[in-house]
Amino acid sequence: MVLTLWVVTCGLSQAQIKIAKLKYGGGGDWYANKTALPNLIKFCNTQLSMNLSADDEAVEVGSRDLFSYPYVYMTGHGNVVFSTEEAQNLRNYLIAGGFLHIDDNYGLDKFVRLELKKVFPELELIELPFTHPIYHQKFKFPKGLPKIHEHDGKPAQGFGLIYEGRLVAFYSFECDLGNGWEDARIHNDPEAKRQEALQMGANIISFCFTSTN
Repeated sequence: MVLTLWVVTCGLSQAQIKIAKLKYGGGGDWYANKTALPNLIKFCNTQLSMNLSADDEAVEVGSRDLFSYPYVYMTGHGNVVFSTEEAQNLRNYLIAGGFLHIDDNYGLDKFVRLELKKVFPELELIELPFTHPIYHQKFKFPKGLPKIHEHDGKPAQGFGLIYEGRLVAFYSFECDLGNGWEDARIHNDPEAKRQEALQMGANIISFCFTSTN
């Protein structure tokens, strides 16, 4: 299966490109942050001159439709379970050029790390250095991920799964990026904090579409 989105780059395609939220089993709230992706899409279309579809789409881990999306967003607070078939489908998608952004919404960590081992048993999540290109797209984050919400007093960290030299999955931990993307009325975050979250999200989208590493 070939995804047409990897033969186009930002701003060069006339067709709208779709991104989606990942629907997974196990009982965790994969559907959290309902206004997050629509707001990020709007921000990217405005700030990066992209042509992302405004539709709020969801795709199941084991679906063939997964291969229709260049960027898939995964969030939640609770349990995650990938079947053997789902893990293989996600692995095939990522190896084929797909990109997974996992955004811990506080409580996801201990579950998602176990499930990622089903997808790439040979890989370990590694913390990306602050010099990594994902922090230096249009918006510069020389100290790495912005801290949007406090939980345990831990610093925000960005982890990655790197397959054959390419970052296939980015994991924003202790950060709550998606909360920062949501409508202002939901969390009442300062506008400056929301802008930080949206800018970092735009960097992730930009990296996904333009990076070859």
